[in-house]
Amino acid sequence: MSAETLAVLAVTVAAAAFVQGGSGLGFALIVAPVAGILDPGLLPGFVLASMIPLNLYVAWRERAALDLRGAGWITGARLAATPGGLALLWLIPDRGLGLFVGIATVLAALVSLAAPAFTPGRAAYVGAGAVTGLTETATGVGGPPLALVYQHRPPAELRSTVAACFLVGEVASLALLFATGRGHPADLGWAAALLPATAAGAWLSRLVHHRLDARRMRLFVLVFALVSGLVLILGP
Repeated sequence: MSAETLAVLAVTVAAAAFVQGGSGLGFALIVAPVAGILDPGLLPGFVLASMIPLNLYVAWRERAALDLRGAGWITGARLAATPGGLALLWLIPDRGLGLFVGIATVLAALVSLAAPAFTPGRAAYVGAGAVTGLTETATGVGGPPLALVYQHRPPAELRSTVAACFLVGEVASLALLFATGRGHPADLGWAAALLPATAAGAWLSRLVHHRLDARRMRLFVLVFALVSGLVLILGP
């Protein structure tokens, strides 16, 4: 990886950590398309590994607001669907992974923008967990289904619950990727190398997360995801 690529990735990771630390979503939607453009080999392992310390921090920071019932249903469905995400990854050729990530990102952003308000129940939790297990294991992008479920809940509840669900799921997805030979030690190495960027973004989010306009931040993330996903789809 060149110094220029590493610098772009570091800035992207820091910005994504700030956005997710403040709004509760956005890290993978921002990082996955950029990583796919810079080096498709970073997907999905690097994105998954990079999110673990961030979500550990956010879940602990706002643990008092955690929705244990919702998190339990989501995590159970998420873990059950993880092998399906691995199967998708095996079926997609390496040269097509960037295109798949682009399509998944655009569809996720469009669904997030268009979804009406609703009160989540058990079916919504299970559905969101299952879709997240498929898409996050295959591409690193899994936030929109969880954001849809919690988009009309208090911001602290969204941030803490989504972070806790992500944390368990990311560890499970990485373990399965490495157990089946689809994980690469380099993914962990690059995530560790960019940990200062992740920490910087997370620390900045701590200063402003109570004052951020969550709706505007969410709109910014989704528009960015649409543009990045389209670049991946239309690229060579």
